[in-house]
Amino acid sequence: MKPYPTKSKTLPGTEFKEVHKKALAIFRVIQRKTKRRAYLRSTYFNKDKIFLDLFWQHLWDMEKWQDRMRRLKFYEAAIEMLRHSAHTPETKENPNKPGELLHRFTGMTNDKKLFCVQVKEDKRTSSKYMISMFPKK
Repeated sequence: MKPYPTKSKTLPGTEFKEVHKKALAIFRVIQRKTKRRAYLRSTYFNKDKIFLDLFWQHLWDMEKWQDRMRRLKFYEAAIEMLRHSAHTPETKENPNKPGELLHRFTGMTNDKKLFCVQVKEDKRTSSKYMISMFPKK
């Protein structure tokens, strides 16, 4: 699978507070544009909404702050990729819930780091939620 090249770099910072502050600033810009739940429109899904609030819940469920920071560093690149990428993701049915599809997009930051973004789709309502992002090994 060919990764989508983004113009964004990973968010700079060595402490969690720095990286979290920058990622939250990006999220707040998106959040101010909507009256209710924060979302972005995706090219791959024919301009359907992808809601972002589930990602933040998932992030705070993690025990280690190092893992949170590792994932947050790719936030800006993940947002850009979901908005503009038309590359086909790896799609499979969720083994735990048969009514959900999991889409995994692969991207590359401007500083040549590979990462994945996972989007959950509810089959019944066709709602899409960004669940997670992480560096690809």
